[in-house]
Amino acid sequence: MQLPNLLFLVITNVQEVVIIIFKTFIFHIYIYLSQDKPMYAYVWANRRDVREALHIREVFNDIEWVGCNETLRFYYDKEPISYTHNILSNVAYHRYLANKNCRSLVYSGDLDMSVSYLSTLKWIESLNLLVNNDWGPWFVDGQVAGYTMKYLHNDYNLTFATIKGGGHIAPDYKPNECLMMLMRWFSNDAL
Repeated sequence: MQLPNLLFLVITNVQEVVIIIFKTFIFHIYIYLSQDKPMYAYVWANRRDVREALHIREVFNDIEWVGCNETLRFYYDKEPISYTHNILSNVAYHRYLANKNCRSLVYSGDLDMSVSYLSTLKWIESLNLLVNNDWGPWFVDGQVAGYTMKYLHNDYNLTFATIKGGGHIAPDYKPNECLMMLMRWFSNDAL
């Protein structure tokens, strides 16, 4: 099954594949940490060394990163203007990855009014993965930062986490918690 590389970036590292929802995490953490947030993020995201580190293909060199591309709005009843292919669900990607030796991190702000953490949990459950660690809290600085579950299927490991107090772009609301979550996940520590 050939999957188009449209909405996510895949970085390979010997034994694992790390999926990063590129725009909604790394850039928003960086935006938060910048003083002149939009301008610094724009400059940083379009730097050649950053694009190389993120394995952005050279064919896309003439396309600049923007924080929010308003021309990409999708309407179910109209032909897409900017996309050649629309992804209405990422479940097929995760079904495909569930047969690979990799790890994935899926997170949701628990106050997200656009995509509820309950709907995210529902599509994860549709994958029929084995629950390895049931629902439990994770902490930052001694405070509950959210809740997490771990799922397994052969060599596939999916971690689902909620971000307490996080909205649709959780790192905008809870940057410290999101950064700690990502750092712990990258180092293979428990959230």
